[in-house]
Amino acid sequence: MPTLHMAMLAPFLLALCVPFLYKFVRSFHVGWFVLPLPIALFVHFLFYMDDVRKYEAVRATMPWIPSLDISFDAYVDGLSLLFALLITGIGSLVVLYSIYYLQKGKEQLGNFYVYLLLFMGAMLGVVLSDHLIALYVFWELTSISSFLLIAYWYTRDRSRYGAQKSMLITMFGGLLMLGGFVALAVAGGTYSIRELMHASLIEHPLFIPALFLILFGAFTKSAQFPFHIWLPDAMEAPTPVSAYLHSATMVKAGIYLIARLTPIFAASSLWVWTVALVGIVTLCWASFLASKQTDLKAILAYSTVSQLGLLTSLLGVGALAFHYDWMEENVFMVAVLAAIFHLFNHATFKGSLFMVVGIVDHETGTRDIRRLGGLMTIMPITFTIALIGSLSMAGLPPFNGFLSKEMFFTAMLHAKDVETWAIILPVVAWIASIFTFLYSILLVSRTFFGTYKPHLLKKEAHEAPIGMLVAPIVLASLVVFIGLVPNVLSQSLFAPAVYAVLDGLFAPNEALDVHISHWHGFTPELFMTIGVLLFGLLLYRTFPKWNKLYDRLSERMSFNFLYDQSFVWMERGARTFMSRVMTGSMRAYLIYMFTALVVLLLFTIGWNERWTIDVSRLAHVRIYEVVLAVAIVAATVTTVIAKSRLTAIVSLGAVGYAVALFFVLFRAPDLALTQLVIETISVALFLLCFYHLPKFSQKQESVRFNLGNALVSIAVGVTMSIIAFLAYAGKHFDSISQYYVDNTYEKAAGKNMVNVILVDFRGFDTLFEICVLAIAALGIYAMVKLRLAKEDER
Repeated sequence: MPTLHMAMLAPFLLALCVPFLYKFVRSFHVGWFVLPLPIALFVHFLFYMDDVRKYEAVRATMPWIPSLDISFDAYVDGLSLLFALLITGIGSLVVLYSIYYLQKGKEQLGNFYVYLLLFMGAMLGVVLSDHLIALYVFWELTSISSFLLIAYWYTRDRSRYGAQKSMLITMFGGLLMLGGFVALAVAGGTYSIRELMHASLIEHPLFIPALFLILFGAFTKSAQFPFHIWLPDAMEAPTPVSAYLHSATMVKAGIYLIARLTPIFAASSLWVWTVALVGIVTLCWASFLASKQTDLKAILAYSTVSQLGLLTSLLGVGALAFHYDWMEENVFMVAVLAAIFHLFNHATFKGSLFMVVGIVDHETGTRDIRRLGGLMTIMPITFTIALIGSLSMAGLPPFNGFLSKEMFFTAMLHAKDVETWAIILPVVAWIASIFTFLYSILLVSRTFFGTYKPHLLKKEAHEAPIGMLVAPIVLASLVVFIGLVPNVLSQSLFAPAVYAVLDGLFAPNEALDVHISHWHGFTPELFMTIGVLLFGLLLYRTFPKWNKLYDRLSERMSFNFLYDQSFVWMERGARTFMSRVMTGSMRAYLIYMFTALVVLLLFTIGWNERWTIDVSRLAHVRIYEVVLAVAIVAATVTTVIAKSRLTAIVSLGAVGYAVALFFVLFRAPDLALTQLVIETISVALFLLCFYHLPKFSQKQESVRFNLGNALVSIAVGVTMSIIAFLAYAGKHFDSISQYYVDNTYEKAAGKNMVNVILVDFRGFDTLFEICVLAIAALGIYAMVKLRLAKEDER
């Protein structure tokens, strides 16, 4: 197996071992056994930087399902390497942080690290897969594992609610995305992302449906408006989960997908402006809502949604590079570079802030900023980390967030030159940045400044242990270091990632000149930043006067209310429908089934082309066949009108044995034997069961004629007769039986056609039938054991 595949599968393999470690190794925190893996994977991916720096991709392939042309193809270029390093690097710090955050003996650590490793492996699979179906499998695995992580404290109602909400929304988008992947593969003739990038697909009728279906999947995963509602509720997860999933990895999966597929879809302006506008709306709306939150995690949750909107809008504007030949001036490359750079910056400052919030919660017992305050002198290290992260998030120098925020303004200003109405992009971006500055300042000031309120805290506040501080210190150090020396990773990591997003616009192995600087002169971007600072301070100083504006936002008009009410409406509608349809009457259920049978069969006949009837194909009816048919009809009528159970059983058995005789006449001995065995067993079981039933009532009751029953019966009989007649006399299509005749021995190496059909050609159907029987047998066994247990208790 290639080493790249081993790196992708290593988290899954370790996840299998964690339960045993947790069970048998009690003296150490199980996190210490997990920590070496993400560190080793991080170091492993660092070795790919030499190839990536030269704009050379690393490929590895392994057959998976060859019959369906599905292979496990892995691909490492600048974009996937950046994500792989974030997944493993931030993952290492999160595991270290969790060792001190989750106490041994008080938490189900075995479950936690299994879920975390599953998620890590799934994310690596998403960013390294080159096959669309493999990518989808890992994509949905991230949804499942994140559901388990969010619901880790499953005894809490809010944890279960947040986990369910995230799974429903993201998996709904994932299902639509799968449809987009299939449509894209049909249009391009391949599931390989590499090959699709170099195919001309825009004229294909499936191109636009694939575009929107895939965007649905990306928007739901990355919490874009209006699908952003799941992310704040997902913050009920433990802080290590929030720091990992919702700042650096899971929510970035949608960003990765948009960036990866930009070379395929950017030829369409629908892709460009949909991505840009959805991103900018998400940025503005979420930053506005973040300022009203009173829970530290809620502030960071909406902040994450806002920053994801920023990244999305940058990728949308960057896609304009495929429409305009302005690459020599690097006009739209700036947008892609800003997205890549801010992606990295956001992971560093937001990861540190989540860990800070976890420390505050861990050491004070609350995240409510109305209860907090005055912690600066009590928790000075935590305060320093929070200050660095918040100022970077606000976009102030000399931190890395300032550099990418300036590049963001540059990209939005370039976008307004493309379309007249695009002037709204820099305007909205500027307004959103003001609120970003506001909630960043509120987060620090309300927590660390002001008056210390020990009577409102659940614990006596104190500084966190050094082990819990190591991870956020590392991230805060990166914030400062990248802010001061931004070009240390420009050519080795950021430039190859930009090259991957804008694939096809550069000559092969063409080196990009990427340079990030602090000072560009007195530019519009500088004045926009000064305006953000001034208006942000003004809003902060007047916050108590105008924050009542949030109270005017009716909860009944929110998307959260719509989400919650949709379940109420569905449950109410289902209850009403079921009460009217599921009446408990067997007659009603039979009418439903027979009516549906008639409608569907007649629709099938009418849907197809005109049937041609060839009477010569009908076989001659022999006298003994007529006799058998009359006998079956007579036995059927006797079964229905018989007044004795024994008579009804015997006549019903006669119907089955007569059918077996038909199989004999039509030279199907195996079917005849099967029918005889089944009929014999059925008759015996009927006799056994009816023997224990009470006798028939001697009271005679007349049965009234029912027109509805008569019409349904006649319709079913006529329809089935038509189907039977057309099956023999119609020449609409060739019989499939010839296929089995030709391939039974050739492809399945069997001589008994019926057995081969059941075991080989319909193998999955037979397998599922066996599963049903096994489940039924287990259910019967459980009921018998339960009954015996109750009898023993008596």
